[in-house]
Amino acid sequence: MLFLTLKALISGILIALASTLAKRYPGFGALIASLPLVSVLGMLWLWGEKPDAGNMAAHVQATFWFILPSLPMFLVIPALLRAGIGFWPALGLGCALTIALYFAMLALAPRLGIAL
Repeated sequence: MLFLTLKALISGILIALASTLAKRYPGFGALIASLPLVSVLGMLWLWGEKPDAGNMAAHVQATFWFILPSLPMFLVIPALLRAGIGFWPALGLGCALTIALYFAMLALAPRLGIAL
């Protein structure tokens, strides 16, 4: 339980840092947010709990393939905001697109020989 609390605390601090910096320095906050901190922390936590090279390799490779369908969201949301769509609808549409693309990736990956 202590390890879970520590993981949550460290992860939360990094997210809070990125959002706090973004208020004053949007570009710098975006840089912090765009770093693969969640992925690296996930790898660290996973390795600490299950130090298995094969499992880690599968996790990291699957992470790569799931990052790809999330990228369009970062183009759709700003485009919708600039078109006058409110924040919440733009965020909802961006997330809905990402979820649809995740399902597409899940359907397409096995056909391409990609293990997720």
